[in-house]
This record gives sequence, structure tokens and C-alpha cells, in this order.
Amino acid sequence: MQKELSSEGFLQCVIEGIRNKKGQNIIVLDLQKIPEAPVECMVITQGNSTTQVTAIAEEVDDYVRNQTHVHPLSTIGKANGEWIALDYGTIFVHVMLPQTREYYNLEGLWADGIIREYKDE
Repeated sequence: MQKELSSEGFLQCVIEGIRNKKGQNIIVLDLQKIPEAPVECMVITQGNSTTQVTAIAEEVDDYVRNQTHVHPLSTIGKANGEWIALDYGTIFVHVMLPQTREYYNLEGLWADGIIREYKDE
């Protein structure tokens, strides 16, 4: 029987998957108090190349699946590797190139949320 994982525990699995492939500038946007938000939270990170962005997204998928037996509902952006999004229902994970992240500025778009930054390891 599988043990129930809390939202925070699931989030920590996502963060660990990102760190396994050296994702940088990890932030979590807590959007629970924004009625029009599409999810409870967004995790945003970046890689230095399309190869690293793809590797980070694949590691998050693999690590989360191995730890929790949960698959993303959908994954988009793998074709170009500039911005890959994994949809876990209540959590979106965005892995981007630095210039893509700066251009789309999700942190600014959802600035009403609570931002938690995670130090690079």
C-alpha cells in the first residue's frame, strides 16, 4: 500500500529532482490565495542549455515517479528544450533557459503569490 504524500512532501520531491541535475535559481510561487490562479503553486527553475533543460525536466519526471508513483498529467516543450512544463495537477513545474525565463517573467506575472527561493547547491 502506498503512503499518502503531503503537498509539501511532493514539492520537496520536485525540488530534489531539479537539484539532481543542477537546476539553478529555483523558486516556488505559492498561488493558493489567488482565486484565478490555475494551480496551487508553480516551481520555476532554469538550465544553461537546451540539453540541461531537457535533462532537468526528465529527472523531475523520473525522480517524482520513482518516489511517489505519480506521472505528470502532461508535459509540453520537449521538442525545443527552451521551456519545458510539467503539469502535476496542483503543481506546474517550469524548466527554462535563462533568456526565456527573463522574457516571459512568470515571477512578475504571478507576483501576488508568495515567493520562496531555494539556494543553488
